[in-house]
Amino acid sequence: MALKHSYTLLAPIYDTIVSGPIDAFRKKSIARMSPTQNKKILINGIGSGLDIPYLPTDAHYIGTDITPAMLSRAKNRANTYPIDISFQQADSQALPFEDNSFDGIVMHLILAVVPNPELALQEASRVVKPNGRIYIFDKFIRRGQLAIGRRLLNIFLRHIATRTDVIFEDVLASCPQLNVIHDEPALAKGWFRLIELQKKQ
Repeated sequence: MALKHSYTLLAPIYDTIVSGPIDAFRKKSIARMSPTQNKKILINGIGSGLDIPYLPTDAHYIGTDITPAMLSRAKNRANTYPIDISFQQADSQALPFEDNSFDGIVMHLILAVVPNPELALQEASRVVKPNGRIYIFDKFIRRGQLAIGRRLLNIFLRHIATRTDVIFEDVLASCPQLNVIHDEPALAKGWFRLIELQKKQ
């Protein structure tokens, strides 16, 4: 099943599945974006808009998602917050923006969802400005880590909702223009990580 279709089915229950303990890490990741005044920021894979409550109000945002049902929920959520945000249907693996368009990019729970995370990160790197930053919150296994259960789980989940076998270091290797500024473990004994990248000048 294509992710666009599976997330259309998941949209009504998505918030219940992924909110809760994860919310604190969304907030922590977004807090690293300071300063944001008059910055143009892409929320890449905005989903139902669970990041919206934590966004600073002094920036300009574009929220993208491949699934119209998720974008609709994000738009409804945005109506209750005083932020400058527009929405556009887009595939994270083929972003419809020019090179060097954004001061920053938020990628929460998207790299481990798309079929080709390397391509998604390459696209993010392309559209972020030199010295711009990419803020990632997602689940990754590490190089050399057996993670047998997660790898087996991936066989079933990757076609429905998310991948559980993504190795961030391999994804990053496809983007030599990006440097790691910050990397810390979050949930599930470090399976989830908060990562901040910067594009070279």
